[in-house]
Amino acid sequence: MPVNKNILSIFALGGINEIGKNMYVLQYADDIVIVDCGGMFPDESLLGIDLIIPDITYLEENQEKIRALIITHGHEDHIGGIPYFLKKVNVPIYATRFTLGLIQLKLEEHKLNRGTKLVTIDSESKLEFGAFGVSFFRVSHSIPDCLGIVFHTPEGNVVHTGDFKFDLTPENNQYSDIHKMAEIGTNGVIALISESTNAERKGSTPSEQMVGVHLEEAFIHAQGKIFVSTFASNVNRIQQIVAACIQTDRKLALLGRSMVNVVSVAIELGILDVPEGMLIEAGEVEHFAPEKVAILCTGSQGEPMAALGRLANGNYRDVAIYPGDTVILAASPIPGNEHDVSRIIDNLFQLGARVIYGSGSSTGMHVSGHGYQEDLKLMLTLIKPTYFIPIHGEFRMLHHHRLLAESVGVEKGNIFIIKNGDVVDIENGIARQTRAIPSGDTYVDGMGIGDIGEIVLRDRKQLSEDGMMVIVITLSKGERNIIQGPDTITRGFVYVKDSEDLLKEVNNIVRKTVNNLQAENIRQWNIIKQNIKKAVGRYLFEQTKRKPMILPVIIEI
Repeated sequence: MPVNKNILSIFALGGINEIGKNMYVLQYADDIVIVDCGGMFPDESLLGIDLIIPDITYLEENQEKIRALIITHGHEDHIGGIPYFLKKVNVPIYATRFTLGLIQLKLEEHKLNRGTKLVTIDSESKLEFGAFGVSFFRVSHSIPDCLGIVFHTPEGNVVHTGDFKFDLTPENNQYSDIHKMAEIGTNGVIALISESTNAERKGSTPSEQMVGVHLEEAFIHAQGKIFVSTFASNVNRIQQIVAACIQTDRKLALLGRSMVNVVSVAIELGILDVPEGMLIEAGEVEHFAPEKVAILCTGSQGEPMAALGRLANGNYRDVAIYPGDTVILAASPIPGNEHDVSRIIDNLFQLGARVIYGSGSSTGMHVSGHGYQEDLKLMLTLIKPTYFIPIHGEFRMLHHHRLLAESVGVEKGNIFIIKNGDVVDIENGIARQTRAIPSGDTYVDGMGIGDIGEIVLRDRKQLSEDGMMVIVITLSKGERNIIQGPDTITRGFVYVKDSEDLLKEVNNIVRKTVNNLQAENIRQWNIIKQNIKKAVGRYLFEQTKRKPMILPVIIEI
């Protein structure tokens, strides 16, 4: 990192030009503080990958300098990478009560809960980490107990907003610390690091209270069972669903492991208020009249194995959707999930359900937890930073956020749109971006962390598109003559019974290739395999315009 010890360095290992795997790092001299450690779910191109987390190579190399991991809130894109990070680097974690409750669930699942120091903080906490003093302010979001962070450094104050919006009537009465933000801005801020998710959307983010009104109206008019699917972490929305159940005298069942876990933590911490006797088990749903039951489930993003996906396919063991039941999607699809959500909605209609879906603004069943343009401008106006670094968004979102910053007085040359790994150095009050550190994606596949690279993914892609062909031949040890075979096995390439002539010609090509090499006295296995792959691959492409993976297997006797 910096050669000069009096440099403050700010960079991201995740969360720039993407919405996911957030991880931001501040370093001054030999002190490093990390903000958030998230994960990101893969798209369809990353076959078999379970989760994407940041590349933490730099942090592993400098782990003796890391003083703390501070978590702004409990969403997956901010805490999902923590168990994998702790397996490489064990550092104290600082977070609010509810956020720590969600983190503890993850650590228990990964058997890491005993060796990790967890420290509870709130908006009034003040911490010291070497060159860093740290204080906090409360922000509103779609999950309880969210914080913005102020880093007090020798170069000045740096503010990280976390995810936020300005909701003047929040469902959980956790109001944004607007007066404290204004005071922070008055005291001077050298740099603001602020989220950009909704920088393209004009106006102000609607209040959560609007959703509560629409939910209660839908519950009143529903005839049969009511199914509501939302993010398990959206405790404010869950509280509104509980209120609608109270008003319409319905019992409430929870479907989906994450839903059950989050609700349990929220009730235990007193964040969620559920009347005694309201919650029932999934197996009890059929014991009640349909108009006396509501079901809260995961799967609002179209995940096929989540509760709503299984309900839509009619294969959830304890509960079924019947004609006349109402299904409410109380969440908007994350970009990229639209197709999966649409497929589930189609299946729900085929079951005869009444489905309330669409963008939050059209149905009133969802409002974003991220600030629109007016919210973002208000944050910029309150904090009044000298330098500005937009984060948590794709490039177009960062670009729009830059324009918003310019519109409220931040100098154009003082705004840094960076990539993951780009370092903004601040020295003597002057910020520059001239260098970068290694960064990228680390893939989690089953028990493996980072052991799947581009070559394996390329092979998986080839297998998924054109299948594979295994060619087994037995050669004599001395002369390398063919004793048996070749035997050809295909998977995902052609149907054997319809392609006998094709496969017969493949075997002829293999024999001819081996015999030619034997005649030239070429007996190295790797050369024989390469020539077989080349000759067979050329023929198969000519005949089928496909490129299956070809795996020659040579047995020597």
